[in-house]
Amino acid sequence: MNISLQNVDKVSAVLTVQIEKADYQEKVEKSLKTLRQRVNMPGFRKGMVPMALIKKQYGTSVLVEEVDKLMQEKVGEYIRENNVNMLGTPLPKENNVNFEADENFEFSFDIALAPEFNVELSNNDTVDYYDINVTDEMVDQQVKMYTQRTAKYDKVEEYQENDMLKGLLAELDENGSTKEGGLQVEGAVMMPTYMKNDDQKAIFNGAKTNTVLVFNPATAFDNNEAELASLLKIKKEEVANYKGNFSFQIEEITRMIPGDLNQELFDQVLGEGKAHSEEEFRAQIKETIAKQFEADSDYKFLIDVRNYVVNKIGKLEFADELMKRIMLENNKEKGEEFVAEHYEKSLEELTWHLIKEKLVAANNIKVEQADITNMAKEATRAQFAQYGMINVPDELLENYSKEMLKKRESVEALVNRVVEAKLSEILKGQVTLNHKAVSAEEFNKMFQ
Repeated sequence: MNISLQNVDKVSAVLTVQIEKADYQEKVEKSLKTLRQRVNMPGFRKGMVPMALIKKQYGTSVLVEEVDKLMQEKVGEYIRENNVNMLGTPLPKENNVNFEADENFEFSFDIALAPEFNVELSNNDTVDYYDINVTDEMVDQQVKMYTQRTAKYDKVEEYQENDMLKGLLAELDENGSTKEGGLQVEGAVMMPTYMKNDDQKAIFNGAKTNTVLVFNPATAFDNNEAELASLLKIKKEEVANYKGNFSFQIEEITRMIPGDLNQELFDQVLGEGKAHSEEEFRAQIKETIAKQFEADSDYKFLIDVRNYVVNKIGKLEFADELMKRIMLENNKEKGEEFVAEHYEKSLEELTWHLIKEKLVAANNIKVEQADITNMAKEATRAQFAQYGMINVPDELLENYSKEMLKKRESVEALVNRVVEAKLSEILKGQVTLNHKAVSAEEFNKMFQ
């Protein structure tokens, strides 16, 4: 067998494979013998069909299969051993091959080659890095959330904002009397704080138990079907029938009393002994928020590095026609319109992929199993942190991460995250960082 590669230009080549009978004959004979043992043919016992008949009926198909397997194996070896920086897969040219008449075969393939370029970053390169401010208000909100988890609920006599009311709702007629046969809801629960209309909300200020108030639910909740259906215990499609006033007899007022900022809470949230005072507790909360923001900043930094390097290198040359054929081959069901619409975007992603590969190789970045496992734990920890759960037991993290590692697509995503995390950390030390302090709102607007 002879395989050769001939460059057409810098980004494309033709791969030629010449196969002789000696390359495949032994494999074909072995496959035919195996097939003979399995074939059932009328007039012959199993395994006793004459080889001549086997060859006549199956010889060509076995030959095609074995030549194809041999060619794929050897072409793969050639590409690896010769470090052919190929994009996509080899595309077969129109080959005039006659498997029934010929013994020697020649196949040609179009090959798209990755463009050659250099990428180097140093302290002469400046990239923005956004430091997100952690405000006292953010810490207050987080602390408030924790104290609410340990809150107790007291029955009180007079309504204040954020209290919950329970009572009897009754539909009124045009004269303000209880409507005969009208809608009534026993044990109706609502929180006036969440009403959309300030005038309706004000009706409840200072109200006491056993007080009867008149308000308009439709106006109060701005005709929100879901909220009204829930309050009036009716179907959404029935909401439009209730635009008038209702009376509400307050039977019960419940107030949430936040839990105390004490050692028990500190240990529950952070772990035993991590904080011994409110000041230390708030400092730990602030540090946790800052770490979450740092991950966001690193993500934005990598985006900005990508844009910076792509602009620095300039537009790379690709074998466009070949690349479009490869893209079409991978998206046959979507057709040429899909290729035409998404081709430029796919090149942008491919360009960054090639750049990232060079940066990873240049910085000798490796991904070990321990890296993947740790990233799975960190991803799990981050998910819990979104719900304010900071002190998650290691055993729970371990179980969640093990489930994540069972899925191949999850592992691939984790590997990519490990690579990007390591690359981001290295590049932050190579380039000059132009630190910019921003608020969380300003930072989020950058992604809108």
